[in-house]
Amino acid sequence: MTSKQKWILVLAAMAAFMTALDSLVVTTALSTIQRDLGASVEGLEWTVNAYNLSFAVLLMTAAALGDRLGRRRVFAAGIGLFVAASAACALSPSVGALIAARAIQGAGAAAVTTLALALVGATFPPEKRGGALGIFFAVNGLAVAGGPLVGGAITQGIAWQWIFWVNVPIGLALIPLVLRRIPESHGPDRTLDLPGLAFVSVGVLGLVWGLVRGNDAGWGSTEVLGAFAAAAVLLAGFVAYELRARAPMLPMGFFRSRAFSAGNAAIFCAVGGLFCAVFFMSQFLQEGLGYGPLRAGLRLLPWTATLFFVAPVAGKLVDRFGERPFLVVGPLLQGIGFGWIALIAKADMSYWTLVPPLIVAGVGISMSFPAAQSSVVSSVPEEAIGKAAGTNSTMRELGGVLGIAIGVAAFAGAGSYASPADFSDGFVAAISVSAGLSVLAAMFGAALPARLGAGAELPAAAAAAD
Repeated sequence: MTSKQKWILVLAAMAAFMTALDSLVVTTALSTIQRDLGASVEGLEWTVNAYNLSFAVLLMTAAALGDRLGRRRVFAAGIGLFVAASAACALSPSVGALIAARAIQGAGAAAVTTLALALVGATFPPEKRGGALGIFFAVNGLAVAGGPLVGGAITQGIAWQWIFWVNVPIGLALIPLVLRRIPESHGPDRTLDLPGLAFVSVGVLGLVWGLVRGNDAGWGSTEVLGAFAAAAVLLAGFVAYELRARAPMLPMGFFRSRAFSAGNAAIFCAVGGLFCAVFFMSQFLQEGLGYGPLRAGLRLLPWTATLFFVAPVAGKLVDRFGERPFLVVGPLLQGIGFGWIALIAKADMSYWTLVPPLIVAGVGISMSFPAAQSSVVSSVPEEAIGKAAGTNSTMRELGGVLGIAIGVAAFAGAGSYASPADFSDGFVAAISVSAGLSVLAAMFGAALPARLGAGAELPAAAAAAD
């Protein structure tokens, strides 16, 4: 790597690490927040959902703003917004104020995550991009592995407010380095596609709102059906408008590329399976097996730590062998791991019998991340990488929301929180959903073209974009 490439990769990975860590540490602090702020269960749910909602809705908007206003500028602004919102979270006097601050945090995280991927993708040529993305996702893997541990340790050792305060010095240190070490870059469109932004932002908001509210309000309720109907109309309007727009924020021609379409579909399903499993696995260790939050976080390490070790190796192998093998084998391994757990899970089981399938599932998703990202960003012209990265990030987040929503519905139909045995019954149903989504991801991965070399689909995607 050149000095410029090293700086961009390090700064992008560190900023993304900060946002990824914050999305996980809050889960182990929820019970303490409930006691301190007198929050209801619904209020606690929205401390998580407010972040995810604004994050998912604004990913593509952040990518478009980066293309228009400058990727470095929007990246630095996103870090600043995230830091300010973190301080507001720590100072929140009520659960309502905390929810509002978490929503703003999600907006900052959307800018950081999308622009971090765009900066890394634009900095490295196609033949080295997989290795760079492997390192990027390995650093994010540290956040995934450490999130539950950090959250539990800080909450028990200091106070829950400090899970937000720790972001402030990190972010303030990153901003001047970003402005000094990362050169400014823009996308091809210097005009802002305001109608497209409005269509996709409100449309995705309706979709995510329906998914988040489905289990509480009822999947057949007016609220949820209305949200889905509005989302369908607005997203169809987005597609129709983008097909005619002179400077679309997402050229529909990109979807003619199998690498772009199949890569996005595969990671949508794979992350859906992953998020569903993450949501229920930590609860199973506590509700089903009786561990505390910190001890449960420690026992997730055989699963979560694989991203740190496997993703860099997988990224380099993707550069050599292409993306398709890793987007087939990776999701299949995750599906095998989750299916294995579904067969053996019960309230009185030994934790150690979970370790082998957790490792198998972790290796699988660790192979999938760099392959999917490389497939998507390598299938578009270099100047459109920001749009491709934004689309891929949105698909990952929406897949996660969908996976949790389906998993919760399956859990509610088969189990409850009444006893460890009842919870285990619901957990088996939910983890089976994770296995099924993983297998579906492998089927989409099989639709990828057999790459003849790095950047093989660039001409086709470029022509489609024109």
